[in-house]
Amino acid sequence: MVSMENSTEVNEFRLVGLTDTPELQVPLFIIFTLVYVITLMGNLGMITLIVFDSCLHTPMYFFLSNLSLVDCVYSSAITPKVMAGLLTGDKVISYGGCVAQMFFFVAFAIADCFLLAVMAYDRHSAVCKPLHYTSTVTTTVCIQMAMVCYVFGLVESTIHTGFTFCLSFCHSNVVHHFFCDIPPLLALSCSDTYVNEIVVFILSAFNVFFTLIIILISYLFIFIAILKMRSAEGRKKAFSTCASHLTAVTIFYGTIIFMYLQPSSSHSMDTDQMASMFYTIIVPMLNPIVYSLRNKEVNNAFRKATKKIKILFIP
Repeated sequence: MVSMENSTEVNEFRLVGLTDTPELQVPLFIIFTLVYVITLMGNLGMITLIVFDSCLHTPMYFFLSNLSLVDCVYSSAITPKVMAGLLTGDKVISYGGCVAQMFFFVAFAIADCFLLAVMAYDRHSAVCKPLHYTSTVTTTVCIQMAMVCYVFGLVESTIHTGFTFCLSFCHSNVVHHFFCDIPPLLALSCSDTYVNEIVVFILSAFNVFFTLIIILISYLFIFIAILKMRSAEGRKKAFSTCASHLTAVTIFYGTIIFMYLQPSSSHSMDTDQMASMFYTIIVPMLNPIVYSLRNKEVNNAFRKATKKIKILFIP
């Protein structure tokens, strides 16, 4: 542990990382490298399919491509640094690097939160008002809703990052986490963090409950509409289009609520690391898998793309 004098401000941080056991570092590096490669391939592959296949040029897949982009960015803000620390043992991150890591992670995690809510509204419009769907959820409306998600993320990230790095870090520069997240940095600060904790709680509560209300109300009307359907095939199709989104919502919101909607005194850093690892590294890998399994349109687009690649490269 690197200790600082009370009068000395830090200019770099040392991340504790996931493990200090040398025997585990190489296996964990291999695992996280595979997870990161799958994350990039899955999400960038999803974006590529959606962009180049005209059958996927619908609002649902437009939002899914944005979700894949967001997953790529906030995973890339965290995972490469974790991999480098496991491979080289160098877990030092500069002050500016810590600021940038927190900013991009928070911005795109919040955008992810709002995109999931927008996707629920899109499913509500498609299932409950199918005749008005194309006139209600137009290309312009889709772009506007996506932009609102990014604006919320960037504005709130600026607030969180600004409040956090206005604090003094004068006792130690050792962050008990594998990346620069808000709770461990608040725990590290020698300033009064009461205002910061209130800001984190209020904004996190707003993000979670506002978006969850949209999701819950949307799905309430969706389930009512499905129950009124006379066709068993129609009910099955409606359920299948919503199942993947519900799975993604459950995974993402479960860990977010666990991490940020509890007082700092009840935080266990080891437990927080496990929860954080799940939603920063594992969830971005799972999303393209969740949305492609049992999705006929995505699977058909993938088969068409594979055939085109074979024609181009295999004589």
